[in-house]
Amino acid sequence: MPSPHQTLTTDVAVIGGGLGGVAAALAVCRSGRSVVLTEETDWLGGQLTSQAVPPDEHPWIEHFGATASYRALREGIRDHYRRTYPLRPEAAALADLNPGAGRVSKLCHEPRVAVAVIEEMLAPFRSAGRLVVLTEHRPTAVAVDGDAVRSVTVRGREGREVEVTAPYVLDATETGELLALGGVEHVTGAEARSEHDEPHAPEEAQPRNQQGITFCFAVSHHEGEDHTVPRPEMYDFWRSYRPDFWPGPLLGFSAPDPRTLEAHGRTLEPNPDTDPLAVTADQSADAGDKELWGFRRILARRLFVDGAFDSDICLVNWPLNDYWLKPLVSDDPLEAEQALHEARQLSLSLLHWLQTEAPRPDGGTGFPGLRLRGDVTGSDDGLAKAAYVRESRRIRALTTVTEHDVSAELAGSSPTRREDSVGVGSYRLDLHPSTGGDNYVDIPSVPFEIPVGALLPVRVTNLLPAGKTLGTTHISNGCFRLHPVEWNVGEVAGAMAVHALATGRAPRDLHADPEHFADLARELDRQGVQRHWPVVASY
Repeated sequence: MPSPHQTLTTDVAVIGGGLGGVAAALAVCRSGRSVVLTEETDWLGGQLTSQAVPPDEHPWIEHFGATASYRALREGIRDHYRRTYPLRPEAAALADLNPGAGRVSKLCHEPRVAVAVIEEMLAPFRSAGRLVVLTEHRPTAVAVDGDAVRSVTVRGREGREVEVTAPYVLDATETGELLALGGVEHVTGAEARSEHDEPHAPEEAQPRNQQGITFCFAVSHHEGEDHTVPRPEMYDFWRSYRPDFWPGPLLGFSAPDPRTLEAHGRTLEPNPDTDPLAVTADQSADAGDKELWGFRRILARRLFVDGAFDSDICLVNWPLNDYWLKPLVSDDPLEAEQALHEARQLSLSLLHWLQTEAPRPDGGTGFPGLRLRGDVTGSDDGLAKAAYVRESRRIRALTTVTEHDVSAELAGSSPTRREDSVGVGSYRLDLHPSTGGDNYVDIPSVPFEIPVGALLPVRVTNLLPAGKTLGTTHISNGCFRLHPVEWNVGEVAGAMAVHALATGRAPRDLHADPEHFADLARELDRQGVQRHWPVVASY
C-alpha cells in the first residue's frame, strides 16, 4: 500500500469502484496497461454490492443485450452459488438460476456474493502488478492543465492522501465528483424543456431537481422472535410524513403505481410457501412490485436443501424508503450529509414501522420477527454501506441522449440504431420521485444504442465518464442508470483510454473520424461488446 501523501503514476486512473469503474479497470488491464482504481467504501461493485441493489435488467438479458464481460460477472455469481451453497439439485441444474427468486430480476442475489466474484475477476491483474486498488478513498482535488486533467488526489478515512497521475482519467464516481472538482462542464438535475424539447422536462431548468436516493437494507423473518430495532430519532417525523402526491402516509402500504400514478395497495407476507422455481421475473410483463417480500428477495430458502436456511432474505428497496427531501448532488457538503442522514433515518423508521405497526395479513399489526441483516450488507448500522444513487452530475457531451432517442412514443417501436454505437441497453424510462416534488415518470422505452459522443466531454480532452456521468439528460438517465448499461459504459471508457494510448490520438477523434472510430469498433467487437441490437420479430 502507498505511504501517506504518495504519488502514484499509472496509465489510466479510474476514480470510483462501482460497476462502471470495475468494468473500466478490467478493460484496461486486459490490454496490458496499468490502472489505479479507487473506491469510497470497502466493497467494489457500487449499486450491485455496497448499495445492495439486485440487477435491474431488460427481459432479453439471458440471450443478448450485454457485453461478454458482464455476462461473465452474471455467470460467475451463479457458479458461486452452485459451488458453495447447498442448492436443491433441480435448482443447481438451472442455467438461469435465480438464487433469490425475486421478481425484479432474473438474477437476484446477495451483495457479498457479487463482491467475491468481482474480486475473482480482478485477482490476476492485481497479482500481475497491473492493478492497484485503493478502497475507502474518496476524491478531494483535481489538478488541471488547460483542457486536460493532470492528477486526482484521493483521501483515505484516516487522512492519508494519494495523488494519482495518469494520461487518462475516468470518472466512475456515483455523483460525478471529478466533474465538480475539475471544473468540467456538466449538468445537474433537470434541464429546461427548451434545451432538448423533451416532453417530460420542466419549463425551466431545475438543477436541484434530482431523483430520490435510497438506503436499502436486508431482512429475514423469524416468527416468534423479537428483533425490533430501537425507535429512530426521526421516527415521529417519518411516521407522519405524507407527500402531496402520495395516497397516504409514506410509511404505509398504499403508494402510487409508478406506471399509472393510481393509488395501489402493497402487501407483505414473509416467507411464503410458494415454490420459488415457479417465479418468472419479467418486469416488461409484470412490474411485480405489489407483493413486497418476493419483489427483491435475494435468497429463497426453498431453493436450498431442507434446513439450510430458516428464512428467505429480502432486500428492502421499496417506494416506502425512497428519500427526496434534499438533493444529494449539492454545492453544500453539509446539505449532502443531511440528505444521507435523513435517508438513513427513513429506512430505519420504515423497519421500525414494519416491526411494530404494519398491518399483517392475519389482521394483527407489526412483524417483530423481521431481523435486520447487517451481516448481509456488510455494515455496522444494518443498512447498505452506501445510498443507492439514481442520478449523477452528467458531462456536457458532444452527443447528448434525450427523451427523443429512447421514448417509445417519440422514437417508434424498433430499437434506435447508431453507426457510432459503442454498446446497447434497454429499460423503461423510470424516474423515481424527485427533490423537485415530481411523482414517478415511468413510461415505455425502446432498446437503445450508446453513441460514442455521449462519452466525450465538450472541452476536456483526457477525462471520460465511466458510469452515470455520461451525456444523458435528467429524463433519459432514467433508462441509462441501471446495472448492465453502467458496466457497458465503464468498459467502453476503459477501451477508449487504451485506444488513445495506443494510437496517440485524443478520444474526441473517435467522434470526428469514422475510420478512426472503426478501429475502436473492431476492438470492441473482439472484446465482446455488443454494439447493435439484433433483428428479432418484435420488441
